[in-house]
Amino acid sequence: MVFSDLFFIFVFLPAFVLLYLFAAWLDKKVLFREKEGTILFDEDPEKSGYQYPGFRARNIALVIFSLFFYSWGEPVYVFLMIICVIFNYICGLAISKAKKARKFWLVTGLILDLAILGTFKYLGFFNDTLRSLGIDLGAPRLALPIGISFYIFQSISYLVDVYRKDSPAQKNFLDLLLYISMFPQLIAGPIVRYGTVAHEIHHRHITANDFMEGSYRFFIGLGKKVILANMLSEIATQFLADGVENLSVWGAWIGMFAFALQIYFDFSGYSDMAIGMGRAMGFHFNENFNHPYCCNSVTDFWRRWHISLGSFFRDYTYIPMGGNRRHQMLNLLTVWFLTGMWHGASWNFILWGLYFGLILVIEKYAIFKVRRWIPSFIMHIYALVIVVIGWGIFYFDNFDKMKLWFSSAFGQRELTFSIVEETALTDNFWLWVVALVFCIPLRRWIETAFMHILPQHSSGGNYIDAALKGLASVIILVLCVALLVGATNNAFIYTRF
Repeated sequence: MVFSDLFFIFVFLPAFVLLYLFAAWLDKKVLFREKEGTILFDEDPEKSGYQYPGFRARNIALVIFSLFFYSWGEPVYVFLMIICVIFNYICGLAISKAKKARKFWLVTGLILDLAILGTFKYLGFFNDTLRSLGIDLGAPRLALPIGISFYIFQSISYLVDVYRKDSPAQKNFLDLLLYISMFPQLIAGPIVRYGTVAHEIHHRHITANDFMEGSYRFFIGLGKKVILANMLSEIATQFLADGVENLSVWGAWIGMFAFALQIYFDFSGYSDMAIGMGRAMGFHFNENFNHPYCCNSVTDFWRRWHISLGSFFRDYTYIPMGGNRRHQMLNLLTVWFLTGMWHGASWNFILWGLYFGLILVIEKYAIFKVRRWIPSFIMHIYALVIVVIGWGIFYFDNFDKMKLWFSSAFGQRELTFSIVEETALTDNFWLWVVALVFCIPLRRWIETAFMHILPQHSSGGNYIDAALKGLASVIILVLCVALLVGATNNAFIYTRF
């Protein structure tokens, strides 16, 4: 099940909202208090004097729907996720209680998490690599559980934060299961740190504005995915998958630019939907994208793209290795090797990670020292070209096809502008225009302009703002439904990582 599926939009989500509202009613009206062996009910919790979490029923509803959401496509692997949560629950408690064995329990938990990730994601890759060298271990090829990279990294962040005493250990298993399995960000992020939502598990404050803004953000993400990413994928597939053997120079670049835009709107659209649903429930997830194609360097691009993954590797790998203090070049290359490995068990991802690691090293030790003499628009063009070339490595897990694309892109094929390339541009003219426009912070500029135009802190201004966002949401929903009826290409790219 994916967010941009009609079943999710019109069946799963409404059912969840209804149960969640009923659970909210229970949380508001019923306060359980143990006293003399009985359970008392009180419609006003503040008068009872009992500090009982006010989100118990809602959290149970969220866990139930999260497990159902995950098991919809992989009913077996939901048990793997639960086992992972049990391991981390035990290790987290042990870390918090132990005095001398804290590091032992941390290492134990990390080994268990990485063993699960390694077995299901990388065992087949290593076995195939050894087989190509004449060594056959006979290891079985396991199906990759959806979202395993995301929930394993969240588990790791939980253990490390408890060990560092940045967050307390979770004593309630259900609450830790909620954090790991929460369906808005379960299968494709963003990677939510435990400290980001720990307090909000039982102390979140939900306003009408939160619900409105969250719903609006969800529909913005839905539009990015269905209206832009899905349509751009058809252009990318035409040139890069179906016609890579006969690419011209123009076709190679048109196809890869289409993929660069597709993967941005696909992944940022998912993040918008996850952040929106989280906010509608009172959770405030951190931003995952900040208009990366507005970058002025490759370093700047990676500060704006998949921010949650970059900050994870920075805080849990780069800085502990020494960061900028020692062995900086080695640290950068190691982090980017791991970044490539995280994206997939394939040599092209490792090459892609090392490619960007090398570029970042070159920028730090050479380009940034002379950047003040380079015009900003030159730096911007340079960054975009380097990034698009990187997507060329990322896209092809078949090295023969990758070689064909690079030979075409760099002039070893025809330079003629054929009817195929012309049609891809002219027939999709408005798609290209809208996609390029939405790569810049247009929505932020428009919303800022309306804040200055509309009366501030007035009911009239709030009503106008809500009406405009509601109208935009309805228009986006209608367009998306029209495009989703009969659609066959609708999966999110990052769910396979």
